[in-house]
Amino acid sequence: MSRKLVKVLGVAFVLVLAASQAAAQSAPAAPLGPAVKSTCGVGPKLVPRCGAWWGVASNPLNGETWDAALVNFETQIGRTVNISHYYQRAGERFPTATQIKRATEPGKNRLLSINYKPEAGHTWAQVAAGATNAELDALAAYMNANFRQQFFFTVHHEPEEEVRPTPGSGYTANDYRAMYRHVVLRLRSRGVNQIVTVMNYVGLPRWGSEPWFEDMYPGNDVVDWIAYDPYIFGSGAYRGGIEDLFNRTFPEYPNWPGFYTWATNFAPGKPLMLGEWGVAEQPGNPAAKAALFTQLGEQTRYWPAIKALVYWNSSVGRTVGVTRVDTSAASLTAYRRTGMLPYFNP
Repeated sequence: MSRKLVKVLGVAFVLVLAASQAAAQSAPAAPLGPAVKSTCGVGPKLVPRCGAWWGVASNPLNGETWDAALVNFETQIGRTVNISHYYQRAGERFPTATQIKRATEPGKNRLLSINYKPEAGHTWAQVAAGATNAELDALAAYMNANFRQQFFFTVHHEPEEEVRPTPGSGYTANDYRAMYRHVVLRLRSRGVNQIVTVMNYVGLPRWGSEPWFEDMYPGNDVVDWIAYDPYIFGSGAYRGGIEDLFNRTFPEYPNWPGFYTWATNFAPGKPLMLGEWGVAEQPGNPAAKAALFTQLGEQTRYWPAIKALVYWNSSVGRTVGVTRVDTSAASLTAYRRTGMLPYFNP
């Protein structure tokens, strides 16, 4: 995950957060009933026929493995997630044996979502020209031999931050588009039909206002879902409610209508995913994070193009703050209750 934003959390807030986190971990979980499963089913390209998938990128919190972190997270929230999210790069073979175990675990029905960086030291333009074809062919052979179930597949997520618009840089928006298309079409040509392709943006107004922004889009023929990665944190511009999460705008970028509005107009009918999302505690307002989790359960239905929400559960502050759901007992309880709603159990 990368973030080049401008807010920094204060030391005082970190200390308060540590104390509230300790309280959350020692507090008993609120009594909750079992998740209510709907019978809507799954349509083509892993789109739920009703509601939205509930997923997680379960970062290790205390030195455990990613796999152990997933199990611990599910135990904590009282349900199995629909989507388990991972990150891989060129040279690695995936889905890994551990990921396959979680995807095929009896009665769990987890979907995999894997972000893949294919460059291996090459520029986007070089990948598009075939520099990593041998790697892509080896990956295709591995996928076909080991995992034939559908899974979400992203080519180099959040690329806006890395665009170098100078012609010949190898990292222009058109270079990214060409790389994405090449990777997907190369894998498909080798029989990899199980990937459900995701174009995953940062989604911030700054990048959406760049003149090259729409040049990045690889094309409807190679994009099944569109994703973006919003976060709620701090007390300034990045703190807000559900509309800020789904459709953030800033006054300094008056031509940007918000990612949800842009995507639903630019690519009508494409399902949207929050490929990463997270909420940090608000300094001076200990009820804010729990309130947003509650509002999410009440309001997501009014944003019907959003078909999946994949939480970034992390104890590392960085710019977006500590997003783990148990930073307070109230936050954990609110997240658990929202995740039990039928809407998030399609």
